[in-house]
Amino acid sequence: MKVVIYGSSGMVGQGVLRACVLDEGVSSVLLVSRRPTGPHPAKVTEIVHDDFTDFSAIEGELAGADACFYCLGVSSAGRSEAEYTRITYDYTLAAAHSLVRVSPGLVFIYVSGEGTDSEQKARAAWARIKGRTENDLAALNLRAHMFRPGYIQPRHGARSRTPLYRLLYAATSWLYPVLRRLAPTHTTTTAHLAQAMLTVARTPTESPQILTSTQINTLATRTPPAGTS
Repeated sequence: MKVVIYGSSGMVGQGVLRACVLDEGVSSVLLVSRRPTGPHPAKVTEIVHDDFTDFSAIEGELAGADACFYCLGVSSAGRSEAEYTRITYDYTLAAAHSLVRVSPGLVFIYVSGEGTDSEQKARAAWARIKGRTENDLAALNLRAHMFRPGYIQPRHGARSRTPLYRLLYAATSWLYPVLRRLAPTHTTTTAHLAQAMLTVARTPTESPQILTSTQINTLATRTPPAGTS
């Protein structure tokens, strides 16, 4: 399986990249980044691309991909609705449109979030924008799956790029076992998220279009490869 990852430097993307490197069924991984993130293992190639609203210049490298794991995302805190829309909606749809053109039949897995509003009526702008993103991905000629995790516990050294989030994770990581017992339907880990994404990429016709933390954790525990638990 040939995989493309957007957002590999983020916490979720780090987990997905690690899982792909460890998975013998993944033959090659292409990272699309705005700045270099290497060095990387031999089966990983990275393209540094500036304009995330237009990927036409790199469509040759994107051709023939089997799956895209779209993990790029930002917090809405401190951002205008226009800026959040550009990063969350415009970048995502630009990537998807390029992949539709050069990799027909591709499985596109979009990391959304719990609370996303498909009807786009929520008071919170981020929920409406993510809902619009999901809806427009679903309308494209590809197999799109929307992952809506709640709380994500980082594993295997994955770190958030947001300083505040790093501090929060460091301060509360010891509480995760308690949180998992109290709210199992709202929690997952970067390792489970990554394994579930690989499972869906291999079985798209059997997988739901929208997946919550419960479904993510169920899929992740089917056949976890060594080193991802």
